[in-house]
Amino acid sequence: MEHLFQAQVGDRTLTIQTGKVAKQASGSVVVQYGETIVLVSVVSTQEERDTNFLPLTVEYQEKIYAAGRIPGNYFRREIGRPSEKETLTARLIDRPIRPLFPEGYRFETQVIATVLSMDQQNDADTLAMIGASAALEISDIPFAGPIACVRVGRVNGAFVADPTLDELEESDINIIVAGSKTGVVMVEGGGKIVAEQDLLDAIFFGHQAMQPIIEMQTQLKAVAGKPKRVFQLPEQDSRLVGMLTDRAATPLREALLIPTKIERNARLRALKAEIFENLGADYADRRAEVYDILKDMQREICRNLILKEGRRIDGRAFDQIRPIDCEVGILPRPHGSGLFTRGETQVLGVLTLGSGQDEQRVETLSGEEFRPFMLHYNFPPYSVGEVKRIGGPSRRDIGHGGLSTRAIEQVLPDKEDFDYTIRLVSEVLESNGSSSMGTVCAGILALMDGGVPIKAPVAGIAMGLVSEGEQVVILSDILGDEDHTGDMDFKVAGTAEGVTAVQMDIKIHELSREILAKALDQARAGRLHILGKMEAALKAPRKQISPYAPTILTIKIKPDKIREVIGPAGKVIRAIQSETNTKIEIDDSGMVKIAAFSKEEAEKAVSLVQEIIAEPEVGAVYEGKVVKITDFGAFVQILPGTDGLVHISQLAPHRVTKVSDVVTEGDIIKVKVLEVSRDGKIRLSRKALMERDHGRRRK
Repeated sequence: MEHLFQAQVGDRTLTIQTGKVAKQASGSVVVQYGETIVLVSVVSTQEERDTNFLPLTVEYQEKIYAAGRIPGNYFRREIGRPSEKETLTARLIDRPIRPLFPEGYRFETQVIATVLSMDQQNDADTLAMIGASAALEISDIPFAGPIACVRVGRVNGAFVADPTLDELEESDINIIVAGSKTGVVMVEGGGKIVAEQDLLDAIFFGHQAMQPIIEMQTQLKAVAGKPKRVFQLPEQDSRLVGMLTDRAATPLREALLIPTKIERNARLRALKAEIFENLGADYADRRAEVYDILKDMQREICRNLILKEGRRIDGRAFDQIRPIDCEVGILPRPHGSGLFTRGETQVLGVLTLGSGQDEQRVETLSGEEFRPFMLHYNFPPYSVGEVKRIGGPSRRDIGHGGLSTRAIEQVLPDKEDFDYTIRLVSEVLESNGSSSMGTVCAGILALMDGGVPIKAPVAGIAMGLVSEGEQVVILSDILGDEDHTGDMDFKVAGTAEGVTAVQMDIKIHELSREILAKALDQARAGRLHILGKMEAALKAPRKQISPYAPTILTIKIKPDKIREVIGPAGKVIRAIQSETNTKIEIDDSGMVKIAAFSKEEAEKAVSLVQEIIAEPEVGAVYEGKVVKITDFGAFVQILPGTDGLVHISQLAPHRVTKVSDVVTEGDIIKVKVLEVSRDGKIRLSRKALMERDHGRRRK
C-alpha cells in the first residue's frame, strides 16, 4: 500500500513516499525536494555474521541520467570506483545512523541511496540521509531513530534551511546538521572564517528546521512500519567475566598508563594473550568471547580514569595539547613542504604548483567542474606500525582529505591574485589521533613555505567527550585510544578569527547545546595554541615561490586575434609551445596564460605571441620577406600573418618596368608603412627608405 507524507522545509515541500517501488527490500522510500528525487533502500540479512563489529555498508549512487545527460567517459555508463562526492556522501549517511543500531547487532545490513532526478538547485545528499533513516524506521530492522538532517547556509546575514545551489554561492556558512527530536548527532561542513557563536547558532537553527521531517517519519512508521525484529544481546558468562576481572583489571590498568602508543599496545597484546592462555583448555574455543570481555574492560578502565580519577592515559590535563614541533622547507625539489608533529601524530605536507591545464576535471550531476585546488590524503600502514597491502585511496582517506580541503580552501588566494593550480599531498608518517587535523597544519605550513599568499594560517584540533549521567568531560587533542573509548570525535579547524571546517560524530544518541558550546570554546583555545607553534616556525608566506615552480605570465590580446595565435588546427600555438617548452591557454576574452619552468622560456613565448598579434604602425620600418610577385607590385610579410603591398612605383627611386627586375620571391627587404586602410590593407614603400638613405649619404 502506498503512503506519502509532506513537510515544509525552508520555502519548499519535502515528500517521503513508500509502498510503490522496491517493495522487496526490508524498507524503501522515495524522497523528493523540488525536482530532486532519491530512492533509498535498506536490507538486513536473516543470518548473523561471526564478527565483532556491525557489518553495515552504505552506498550512494549518482546516476548521470538524473541530470538528463549521458556519461562523458568512453563506456558511456556509470562504472568503476565511486566519485569523491559519492564516497563523501556515503560516509555522511553512515556516520549518524551507525550508532543507532543495537549494540552487538551482527546481521549484515546494506543501505543504497540512488539519485533518480536532479534539478540543479537542490542537492541530493541530505535527501539520501533522510531516506536512510525513514527506510530503517519502516523496516523490521532494530533502529533507535528517527533522525533527520538539513543543510544550513547564511545569506545576507540570515540563516537558510536547505539553501539552493545558487544561494550557497552567496552563503558564508555551509554545514549539514543531523539530529534527533531532542539533540544533535552529527555536524559536517564549514564556513568562511565564522565565529564560534555563529556556528553554534547555525547548528541549532538546523536542528529546529529538521523537526517537521522527524515528525513526518514518525507518522510514516505508524502507518507503514513493519514489526521490529526481536534482538537481544546475548548475556555474557558472569563466571568468565568475574574470573577475567580478578585476573586482568589491575594489569590492564597498568598497561593502559604506559605513555607511548607502541609500547602500550605491545603490552596490551602480550597481556591479553597471556591471560587467555592461563585460562586453560576449558576456554580454548572461546577466544573471541574472552577478547570481547577484555575489550569491554579496557574501555571501562579508560573511561574511569577520566571520569573518576580525573586523568588521561598520557597524564595530560583535559585541555592540554601534546608537544608540537613544526618544520618547513625540508624537501628541496617540491615547491613547498612542512612537517607537523603533535605527540605521536606526524604529517608531511607537500606542495606542488601547476598551470590551469593541471586543474582537476570532474563530471558531476551539475555538469563539469574544474578544481584549481586539490588535497590528497595518504595513510600508509607503517604510520600505525602495521603491514597491509597498499591500494588506492580508501573511503577514510577520501573523507579525511575532504575535511582538510574544506578547512584550507577558505584561506586560499583568489585566482586573480595567484593564478596557479595548487596540489597538496598529506603523507601521514605517524598516527595516534587526528591525522586529518595534522594534515591541515602540515598543509598550511607547506603553502606558506611555497610562497602561496594565503589569507591567514589555519590549524585544526580534535576534541573528545566522555560522559556518564550528569558527568561530562571534554578532552582537547584526543589520542587514538581516547577516540575509540570516548563518546565524541569533534574536529574543528580555523584561523585565529574563526572556523573554516567542522566535523562531529558521536557514539551516544545526542548532544546538547551546552556541551557543544563548551567544546567549541575549548577547541578555540587549543587552536590558538597550535597556531602560535606554527607561527614560530614560519610567520607568514614567503615572498617568492620556489625556483622550481612554473612561471606563469599573462597577456591580453584582442579576441579577433585569437585565431591567429592558435593557427590552423592549432599549428601556430603548438609550434610556440614546442619551441619554448611552455603551456599556453587562451580563453574567449583574449586572456593568454603562459606557463613555463623558467622565466626566460615564458618571456620568449610572450614575445612570439606579441609578434603574431602586433599591428603595423604608419611610418614604422619593418624587415620583411617577399612572399608574392605580381605585375603591379610585390607582397611583403612584415609580421606573422600580416602582408602588405609594395606597389611597383614604390619599389625603387627610379622607374621600374618589371617587378622581378628589382625583387624576387624569398628576398628579405626593408619597407616603410605608408598607410593602413580601414579594411586592413597595408601600403608599403621600399623607395622611401632608399631615398632617405641616399639623402643621408649626400649630406
